[in-house]
Amino acid sequence: MSAPASVHGPTTASVLRQFYALTKPRVVQLIVFCALIGMVLAVPGVPTLGDLQQGALACLGIWLVAGAAAAFNCLVEKGIDAKMKRTAWRPTARGQLSDRQALIFSAALCAIGSALLWFTVNPLTMWLTFATFVGYAVVYTVILKPLTPQNIVIGGASGAMPPVLGWAAMTGEVGPEALILFLIIFLWTPPHFWALALYRVEDYRKAGLPMLPVTHGNEFTRLQVLLYTFILFAACLMPFIYGMSGWLYLAVAIGVSIGFTGYAFALWRNYSDALARKTFRFSLIHLSVLFAALLVDHYLR
Repeated sequence: MSAPASVHGPTTASVLRQFYALTKPRVVQLIVFCALIGMVLAVPGVPTLGDLQQGALACLGIWLVAGAAAAFNCLVEKGIDAKMKRTAWRPTARGQLSDRQALIFSAALCAIGSALLWFTVNPLTMWLTFATFVGYAVVYTVILKPLTPQNIVIGGASGAMPPVLGWAAMTGEVGPEALILFLIIFLWTPPHFWALALYRVEDYRKAGLPMLPVTHGNEFTRLQVLLYTFILFAACLMPFIYGMSGWLYLAVAIGVSIGFTGYAFALWRNYSDALARKTFRFSLIHLSVLFAALLVDHYLR
């Protein structure tokens, strides 16, 4: 009888799954979705076949570079990830992939994605996407995250770039509309991550990361989440005020913003881990529904 496959080591399929896990697929999907919204809003009316082709190539290039940044993040933070329940399963944290494998994989994805954007989309999109890679993988992961509780605020600039990348991919420039979308995600990021950090505070403390609940406490963090949702509420109205969206978007924006602010207010008044978890989950719904409303509104108008 032949020996079980596990005796001979991991199969090719399992190794591929491990590499795929390094790219943080769910996070990258949200990044590409936000970039796609920027592309759609940048093209007036129904896109042509050429627009669709360019958009598809841009999405692929952005996905590759974003996946590269995620893989590099997993490599740098493998020691931290191993101490946290939320991330201990990652292949680098478990030692299933070596540092060399993760580094080569990240470099290859970044190089292929950058080349694709340069030759098939435009150089501006490539440089902006590469700058986003550096901002997240190096500035945020290596410098900001382990040093300051404001890591999410400052590092949020990288996470807010996808709509700008999408806009640049279709127009070759960065317009004010793209900057409005950037502002929304930039202001959304702190309350989104701090809600997570509130119920994962012991993980962050164990890992030695200066997240806001660790350095300033639960009550102060809850207040910051609430205040940011107020500012975010105002920013979510800007697409309508500027004229890039209509009444449908405005109604949806007000609805989901009231919901997010309501969760933040309840969290501030009476904390529980369960409520913090619900607030975090609703923040994902907030951004997804908000950008979906922008997309629908764009075509209905």
